[in-house]
Amino acid sequence: MNYTLGVSMILAFCLSQAFRDVYLGHIFQKVDFFAVILLAFIPSTLVFGAIAWFFRRDQLFALRKHVPAVIAMNFATATAWTSYFFGLAHLEPAIVNTIHSGIAPLTVIALTAIGLAIAGNHRAGRLEGWLLTGMTLTLIGLAWLVLSGRSGLAGSGRAEAGAASPFVALCLLVVSGVSITISHLIAKHLSGTGAGAAAITASRYLLIMVLAAGFLVVRDTPSGVTGIGQGLWLGVAAALLVAVPLYALQIGIAHTPQLMAHILRALGPVFVFALQQFDGRLHWSTPVLILIVLYSIFVAGANIAHGRSMQVNR
Repeated sequence: MNYTLGVSMILAFCLSQAFRDVYLGHIFQKVDFFAVILLAFIPSTLVFGAIAWFFRRDQLFALRKHVPAVIAMNFATATAWTSYFFGLAHLEPAIVNTIHSGIAPLTVIALTAIGLAIAGNHRAGRLEGWLLTGMTLTLIGLAWLVLSGRSGLAGSGRAEAGAASPFVALCLLVVSGVSITISHLIAKHLSGTGAGAAAITASRYLLIMVLAAGFLVVRDTPSGVTGIGQGLWLGVAAALLVAVPLYALQIGIAHTPQLMAHILRALGPVFVFALQQFDGRLHWSTPVLILIVLYSIFVAGANIAHGRSMQVNR
C-alpha cells in the first residue's frame, strides 16, 4: 500500500508540475523570479510549519538532532530552485523540465558509483544502463536544439540584448537537476529519522527565502508585482503549483526507492509539452516533440527494467 501511495504521489506531482512550468514560464516574462520565489515559499513554509507545530511537534523537534543535514538540504534546495527558475525564465518549459528531470536518475547512479551512502546501493543493470544512455542522448539532443535555435521558443539559440546566454541557462539546468536530487535524498534520509513531510517542507526553504529577499532589496529593478492583489494571487498560485506538489512528492519519495522515484518524475515533460501549446510565446517544434517522446520511452523502459531487477534481487 505504501509503495502504491508513493507512486501515486509522484505521478500527481508530474501532472502538477506541467501546470507549474507553463504558468511560471509565462509569469517570469513579467515578474522577477526572486519575487515569485518569495511569494511561493513564504505561504507554504508558514502553513506546513503550523501543521507540524500543532499536530506533529515531535517530528519538528526531531530535526534539531540533524541540523547539518537540514542546512545541507537548504543549500541544495536554494541552488536547485534558483537555477531552475532561471532556466524557466529563458528557455522552453518542456525542455527545461526534461533536462532537469532527466539529470536526477543520472545523479543517483553517479552518487552510488562514488560510494555515497545517501544514494543507496542501487547499481543499474545492463538493460537499464542502455536505456538510461538513450535517455541521456535525448537530453543532449534537446540541448543542441536550444543552442541551434530549433526549439519551440523563438530565438532560443541566440542571446538577445539583455537576455541570458542559452548555454548558461542549460548549464544551470544541470546544476538544478543535481542539486534537487541531493535535496530529495537528504529529505528522504531525514524522513527515516522521524521527521515528517510537513516538518521537512517547513524547514527546507528557509535559505532560499532569505536569498530571494536579499536580492530583491539590493537590486535596483522593479519586481513586476504591481499591487497587493496581484501579490496575493501570485503567492497563492505559486504556492499551490510549487510547494504543495513538492509536499506530495516528499510523501512519494519517502515510500519509493530513490531511482524509481526519479525515473517516475521524468515522465512529467509529456504533460508540460502538451500544456505549453497554450503559451503564445512558443511555437510547435516537431524535433522537440520527437525527442521528448523518445525520452519518455527510454524512461518507461528503464522503469520496467529497474522493477524487474528489484524482483530478481529479492
